[in-house]
Amino acid sequence: MQRLLSQIGRSQRLAVLNLIKRAPEGLAVRFLAERLKMSYMGVKQICLDLERDGYLDTFRNHRGVGRPEILYRLTGKARDLFPQADNALSLSLLEQARKLYGAGAPEKMLFLYFQDRTQDYLDRIRGETAEERARWLVRMREREGYMADLREGPPLLIVENHHPMQALIASIPRVAELEREMFQKILGIPVRRQQSGEGGNYRCEFQLG
Repeated sequence: MQRLLSQIGRSQRLAVLNLIKRAPEGLAVRFLAERLKMSYMGVKQICLDLERDGYLDTFRNHRGVGRPEILYRLTGKARDLFPQADNALSLSLLEQARKLYGAGAPEKMLFLYFQDRTQDYLDRIRGETAEERARWLVRMREREGYMADLREGPPLLIVENHHPMQALIASIPRVAELEREMFQKILGIPVRRQQSGEGGNYRCEFQLG
């Protein structure tokens, strides 16, 4: 991780990557310049450097009239810049449990894990309404590296642009359902989970209510 960060360099580059990580649909230089309060050409040069180094790619957004807008988004290489749980170890342990205790053992272990996670959140969360609790949950998930935001409704959405256990979810889809059930228990209202993208362009929306 330190080697990768040293390749990225200045804090402005990290700021550009963090903003784009929260927008899997891609961002234009003009938007990045406005958010970072930098010059257009300064941000453009940063994006070109990151594209050259393999962390960004571009595509054209055709808006009907005029020239298409160029948007930047993260590549799979950029995924390594964001914190990951040890998915390889987790998958290996679950496979060993399956061999030792039978086909149902991995799901039982995951169920117990999410049961503990749910209780941990419940012990720390505050708020009387579902929206107040959602704000607390977003703050906790943000600190844990999920790059979480709360989007005002309707419907009210929790949007996460990174998942430290992304590889685990890809291998064991049941993890996504256990996570949805965890959110539902914490917030006390129905929750729908929708995931899209992969690698650096991962995005997950939890629709509340």
